[in-house]
Amino acid sequence: MLNYRDGLADMPLYDTREQDWNIKVNANESNIGLPPLVEDRVMTRLSRIAFPRYPNEEYDLLREQIGEAYGYRRENVIIGNGSSEIIEKVFHAFGGNQEHRIVYPSPSFSMYAIYAAAADATGVPVPLRPDYQLDVEAFVQQVNQSQASLAVICNPNNPTGQILTAEEVEYIASHISCAILVDEAYAEFCEHSVIALLKKYPHMMVARTFSKAYALASCRVGYMLAHEDVIDMLAKTYMPYHMNVPSLVIADTVFQMRTEFEPQIQMICAERERMQERYQALTGLTVYPSHANFLLIHYSQAEALNEDLIRYGIGVRSFGKAPGLENMLRISIGRADQNDEVYRIIKAFVEGHS
Repeated sequence: MLNYRDGLADMPLYDTREQDWNIKVNANESNIGLPPLVEDRVMTRLSRIAFPRYPNEEYDLLREQIGEAYGYRRENVIIGNGSSEIIEKVFHAFGGNQEHRIVYPSPSFSMYAIYAAAADATGVPVPLRPDYQLDVEAFVQQVNQSQASLAVICNPNNPTGQILTAEEVEYIASHISCAILVDEAYAEFCEHSVIALLKKYPHMMVARTFSKAYALASCRVGYMLAHEDVIDMLAKTYMPYHMNVPSLVIADTVFQMRTEFEPQIQMICAERERMQERYQALTGLTVYPSHANFLLIHYSQAEALNEDLIRYGIGVRSFGKAPGLENMLRISIGRADQNDEVYRIIKAFVEGHS
């Protein structure tokens, strides 16, 4: 018998298995890809990489560029393998034993509970209201009563799509004393961010990603802005050279040319609104307002509908019997033709079972 660490066998696995979908709208990726001008620049820069060398200046160049874009210095920025790794490191930094409590909304990003367990901390979920809005008063109360070491907000929230206003986030930040992480993985789809609040609240951190709006899910690059002292402490949780040069160079190029992505971001938002109206017109479906690049839909026969979509080679996210997400499907927004085909299959199923 191998002597694994206590509790490892009970840790859940995040299922990343995939199949060869005809239409893949289950992971909130971009189905559009890089704009041609950006792709050309990326390929040129990749051809100049010194592959035998460890990462060095590329890491700091990206930090500096991101910091300047938001009115900060590179010392206020840390880069990770997607915002997921950054969040995991934040949990690690503020966890450490079961007396350290980490408070987050539920349902929200499913990895929060896993990261809390991996950090040997106690996860404290705060249930959302029936309309999936967060009760900020209840959240603040739970953070303070729990004497939490970390509070986490996903804004817009995944998988519900709901959003807290800057005023609501500031209310939370101003009424708690522990660290607060705002996960803004989908912020580009609502032009809403609380990065400006960082200068007022030094216990706040804001994490973002290149995986969604900037079509770089394969490269695994995310970043976080925070007070310099917080960044210094979080840096201690990373190994040397934790980022690879190709990903850093691609992300640097994309960030320099991020205005090239604005038309496709606007198209995704327009498609989101168009598809929300179409789904709302179907009897038996409840569509929740979304500020991200996906829609959350409730349907009493969601699991059977998902099986039907699979038969057509369409991958959506089915939550099965996950607490608070029973009979829910999350559908990422793809290209217009893909959205129309997914809708066609769903419409035929719903009308055939009404």
